[in-house]
Amino acid sequence: MTRWNDGTDQIEAVSPDITDETNALPAKYFTDPEIHEMEKEKIFSRYWVYVGHENAIKEPGDFFTRTVGDRQVIITRDHDGEIRAFYNVCAHRGSKMVEDTPMTDPGNVSSIRCPYHLWTYDLDGDLRSTPKSFEEAGMNPDLDDQDVPQLNAEENGLMDVHLDSIGPLLFINLDTDPLPLEEQAGTLKPELESFPLEEYEHARRYVSEVECNWKTFSGNYSECDHCQANHQDWIKGISLDESELVVDDHYWVLHYTHDESVEAEEALVDGEARFHYFWPNFTVQMYGNADGYGTYVIDPIDQDRFQLIADYYFRGSELTDEEREFVQLSRQLQEEDFELVERQYEGMKNGALAQGQLGPNEHTVHRLHRLAQEAYNA
Repeated sequence: MTRWNDGTDQIEAVSPDITDETNALPAKYFTDPEIHEMEKEKIFSRYWVYVGHENAIKEPGDFFTRTVGDRQVIITRDHDGEIRAFYNVCAHRGSKMVEDTPMTDPGNVSSIRCPYHLWTYDLDGDLRSTPKSFEEAGMNPDLDDQDVPQLNAEENGLMDVHLDSIGPLLFINLDTDPLPLEEQAGTLKPELESFPLEEYEHARRYVSEVECNWKTFSGNYSECDHCQANHQDWIKGISLDESELVVDDHYWVLHYTHDESVEAEEALVDGEARFHYFWPNFTVQMYGNADGYGTYVIDPIDQDRFQLIADYYFRGSELTDEEREFVQLSRQLQEEDFELVERQYEGMKNGALAQGQLGPNEHTVHRLHRLAQEAYNA
């Protein structure tokens, strides 16, 4: 049952069953800045969050940074070829060390050096060296040089961040004792690892800032009841009546059947588009009529805005004409969705709606709302 802000304050928790009356998150959980601050801790610091593709850091010393919530992390490949993640924070006095680099346009360093006092770290995070002023006490008349303790390289190293992967897709978890990634991912991990995702090269990136709450866009991505009215060019090749939505604990997959007339001779998945959503804010799209895939990162900026990072991977980094047309259609779908979710969010901020009502085919949206509520209550 839809609930309006009529002064009675009748909002309730999201029901376990979608057929119950209160099956959606209250509107305030999308518009309240206090909820946004809570999500940094209760969602983005406790669940596994996608940070990038391992093909972006192929060589030792390659690195990029990602900000999750308010915390910036360095992801790098060390000299032994192992991928590592560290907080972008110097062990000396907490300075930020390296400047922001995009996930697909990494920097390269032989070591990580803090520009403040030149503490230098190996790519495995251990402290390599400090300036002479940290080894001698020449300016301290109360301390002799021989009394200056030698800094332990490991104990004064960078702080590790938990890192794991699904195929070439890299995830971090900021919790001190996180649930294993394979438990959060469930059967999504072996499903995605059954595809040769690592064989594909990054070809295109689009970054968009959208004026709505991140969960508003996530809900839109997770259902296709809006497709018939709003994505006319895309649904021409899709048999919506034969589509299926599969929901698991922390992910859901939208299977869309392609008409035979639009099937590609070679495609990552044949005859079917698969849109994977992995809680909290990551997607993998396999369109069924292209030999490639796309990813979205739905990054919150504040309660009213998010940043969508859309990346496309194909057999080569240079696009063919067909691949370029495919990306353009995908980009068109994004822009059509941006208009929809911004309109929805504008209505939610009006203050009239207290709690919406989901339809029977929006069980993926219901699961999204339940996961958010579970995180808030944890």
